[in-house]
Amino acid sequence: MPTLAGGDALADCLRSLESQTFDRFDVVVVDNSGEARVKASGVRVRVIANRTNAGFGAAVNQGFRDSDAPYLAALNDDAAADPRWLEVLLTAAEACPRAGMWASEVRLGGSGKLDSAAMLVASDGSSKQRGHGEPPANYANRTDALLPSGSAALYRRKMLDQIGLFDESFFLYCEDTDLGLRARWAGWECRYVPGAIVEHRYSQSAGHASPLKAYYVERNRLFLAIKNFPLGMLAWTPFAALARYFWHLVSLFAGRGKASEFRDAGNAWALLPFLVLRAHFSALSHLPELLQQRRLIRTTRRISSKEFQALLAGHSIPLRQVAAL
Repeated sequence: MPTLAGGDALADCLRSLESQTFDRFDVVVVDNSGEARVKASGVRVRVIANRTNAGFGAAVNQGFRDSDAPYLAALNDDAAADPRWLEVLLTAAEACPRAGMWASEVRLGGSGKLDSAAMLVASDGSSKQRGHGEPPANYANRTDALLPSGSAALYRRKMLDQIGLFDESFFLYCEDTDLGLRARWAGWECRYVPGAIVEHRYSQSAGHASPLKAYYVERNRLFLAIKNFPLGMLAWTPFAALARYFWHLVSLFAGRGKASEFRDAGNAWALLPFLVLRAHFSALSHLPELLQQRRLIRTTRRISSKEFQALLAGHSIPLRQVAAL
């Protein structure tokens, strides 16, 4: 569990874990504040204090390396878990040895609606929450999913030992999607587990639509596509991105979507093209490392490019919907 601010949200999260019906687990809180704000509380809680903000993926990796458990869960510090969260997830995990990832029923705190029922990926590499803003009853069945949201996910250690942990170069956002796609290349499955409920105070740590978030989401969807997309899909990615930019513009003038939210938060909407350019330049500067990682993924894959592309097609989200959410 990475944290920057600590405070009441983290305290609520830890209290929710104290009430779990399954009790054979440890909690590793990774304090990214650089100020050692978090103090250990409870016999099962350990704290790792970083001198600087290591990023989400690096912090989760630290927690995973600090444990030898056969299953490893990631949970946002601004989330509160239902008492049966771990019990329901682990029951699903034990019933499906071919799966290496399980997605929780993540609800928007206090709304009764879903934040995510696993994740979807668009043709330009953008990832969005499946079922976001919908009633949980719309996703009442335990089903195959593409990959879980890292806000509340369970992973099999055997899978992580094979494919590696979160890519720490992402720093913030999309690292859960990258890990999930690497797992799918390696032949691992994912399950959505309704009833494994977590209440999430959406984007409390990094803001709903900040310049920081806009930059990292754009840069990291490029990282993700370069690493994971088959060549045909990768060649189409720039054109798909142009289509998404168009729909962002439409949504902006309609007063909805992330572009509108960015403007309403007090940011100049004209800053967005600059952030997009900065993201592309950063991806170019990291291209040698990204291509090396791409080659590594291809050497360990267990499914064909055609199968991977069909998998993404079955769990895709339209670009217009990405811009409107």
